[in-house]
Amino acid sequence: MIAYLRLAALVAWLLLALLLHGLWRLVRARSPWPRRFLGVSAWLFGARVRVLGTPLRRDAVLLANHLSWLDILLLAGASGCAFVAKAELRAAPLVGWLSTLNRTVFVRRGDRIGVADQVGALRTALARGQPVAIFPEGTTSDGATLLPFKAALLAALDPPPPGLMVQPVRIDYEPAARALAWVGDEPGTAHARRVLTRRGTFVATLHFLEAFAPTGDRKAIAAEARRRILAAGSEADAFPVERAPCP
Repeated sequence: MIAYLRLAALVAWLLLALLLHGLWRLVRARSPWPRRFLGVSAWLFGARVRVLGTPLRRDAVLLANHLSWLDILLLAGASGCAFVAKAELRAAPLVGWLSTLNRTVFVRRGDRIGVADQVGALRTALARGQPVAIFPEGTTSDGATLLPFKAALLAALDPPPPGLMVQPVRIDYEPAARALAWVGDEPGTAHARRVLTRRGTFVATLHFLEAFAPTGDRKAIAAEARRRILAAGSEADAFPVERAPCP
């Protein structure tokens, strides 16, 4: 029953947000409704957002850990960012079209030949000023482990556009992380059903860490962002700081 109630509320909210978005576009004003739609949608799924730090609102790349598709709703609602997503999402019914409203940058994962085009698309998106979020782990984790960061797309920051900053973001759903994380080979529909049918609410903490200027090569940028997210996690007893093995 709770899943049907949430879906009904989501459809009603979508129709209202599309109407308001159309009115804003009619007068050629910049529409806040894609961001607001995503943020309220996270609330409908039970998320109660706690924001630590100050999200950069423009000229920024946000590098965040990744647990679930809920991350997209939460990050966009809190910061107004666009996202880098796999190209297959663009063809998904409704979801692909909605993604274009928030200026999603679509890339083909694993396409080494097309990396230059992907980097060019990201640089074009950054030129608009809207912050762009990347999940550099490349997949979702269980919320207790921070996976290695993939740095290919960060070639767009070498050299960095003038004035652009990198802001690491730590996403934490504890103690509900294991119940909400999308890991392993679980089909997307099964994960969505699991989130929809989960009763009650949960606290989603978005920790916007101190931003830094992207100096050095792409691997250095990725390593610095990952180091800061790990350090923030160790303060909250999550993502324990990795130590070198004993000799």
